[in-house]
This record gives sequence, structure tokens and C-alpha cells, in this order.
Amino acid sequence: MSLLVSTKKFLDETGNIAKFTGRFFSMGIRPHYEVKEFLNQCYIIGYKSFPLIALTSFIMGLVLTMQLRPSLVSYGVESQLPVMVGLAIVREIGPVITALIFAGKIGSSIGAELGSMKVTEQIDAMEVSGIKPFKYLVATRVIATTLMLPILTILGDAVSLFGAYLGVNIRSVTSFALFFRQVFQSLAYSDITPAVIKTLFFGFAVGMVGCYKGFNSSKGTQGVGVSANSSVVLASVLIFVIDLLAVQVTEILGLN
Repeated sequence: MSLLVSTKKFLDETGNIAKFTGRFFSMGIRPHYEVKEFLNQCYIIGYKSFPLIALTSFIMGLVLTMQLRPSLVSYGVESQLPVMVGLAIVREIGPVITALIFAGKIGSSIGAELGSMKVTEQIDAMEVSGIKPFKYLVATRVIATTLMLPILTILGDAVSLFGAYLGVNIRSVTSFALFFRQVFQSLAYSDITPAVIKTLFFGFAVGMVGCYKGFNSSKGTQGVGVSANSSVVLASVLIFVIDLLAVQVTEILGLN
């Protein structure tokens, strides 16, 4: 019985998220546009998230280089370290790690913010006053997360590669120009383009899940906490699912 109940709850949740997403496409992208609120959300979601993304990316590039070096030295291919680190960061590790950090910071923030507005009936007050809360609160945040995450990923990859460069120079000496020449010569458009495109879907998933959980938060402060926590969990799972699908699609298209 518990399995049937869990399955029913899962299907209900999936259907509700699908309806919420359909509502975004039917209402959220129509005029009139909340440009000022959208720009404000881009500042909050993008600019204010960059320090955390940069710190995480720098450490990731540095640690990845230090961990890979002993294995490559044992096989006598230490010279390929910049190539391997560059491909790993740009193609897979950079987008996924950045998206997970983004989900933890922004997904929980959106879920908690909209959840608190829901339980304090601010959303109902907006409807009464003639403001369309779905366009003002949901559309602006979802579009902002969709556009900002690819930019943060590109910047995070750059910081991560710089961290990798410093990691290479801990045990040996490599010039800045030589390191990045090796990295960029090993990269092709088929490495960069799919990685950037899938971050659009990562950002959309984070924004949509955060808004959905916040908009459907239960009454009370406990409901706000549940909305924030479930936003992070569900968004993180969706990031891995989307990444798996992206790998399969690129494999079918022959981009791997």
C-alpha cells in the first residue's frame, strides 16, 4: 500500500509541476514584461552568486589537478595534464558542479522567499491589488536563472582553469601562455556548445522548481523550510537527470 501511495504522490507532483511549467509558457512570456524586476533578479541571482561560484570553481580546478597528477606521472603522460583537466572541467565537471552550487544557493532562496510570501498571504494581496504575481514573481525569476547560469558557468570554468594552472605549477613550472594554449587547442566547439546549452536547462529547472515549491508552500514557518529544502533536493536530482539526457543526445548526434 505504501508503494502505491508513494507512486501516486510522485505522479501527482510530476503532473502539478508540468501544469506549473505549462502555465509559465502560456502566461509568463506574454506582454506586459516586468523588466525592472527581471533586471533586479539578474543582479541578485547572477552577480551576487559569482563570489561563491568563483571560490568553488577555483578550489575544484586546483584539487582536480593535484589529484590527477600522480596517476599521469605513473603512466609517463604528465604533459597531458592541462589537456585532461581542461576537457574534464569544460565538458562535465564545471557545468554540473556550478549548477549544483547554484541550486543550493538560488533554489533554496527562491523557495524560501516565495514560500514566506505565500504563508503571509502577500501573493494573495498582490492579486487583489491588480498585480499578476505569476508574471512578477515566477516569470522574472525563471528567465533570470535560465540566462544567468550559463554565464556563471563560463566564468566559473575560467576561474577553475586558472586554479588548475596554479595546481600544475605546484610541482612543476609551466608558463601561463603554454598551459592555456594546450587547453584551448584540445577543445572544440563540440565540447563547449553542448556544455553551455545544457546549463540553460539546468537554470530553467532550478528556477521552475524553486518557484513551484514556493508558490505551493503549506501554511506556517515549517512549510517555508520544507519548500526551501525540497527545492534544492528536487533541483539537484533534475540536474543529474538532464545531464544524463544531454550526454545521450550528444552521443546520438556524434558530438562526443
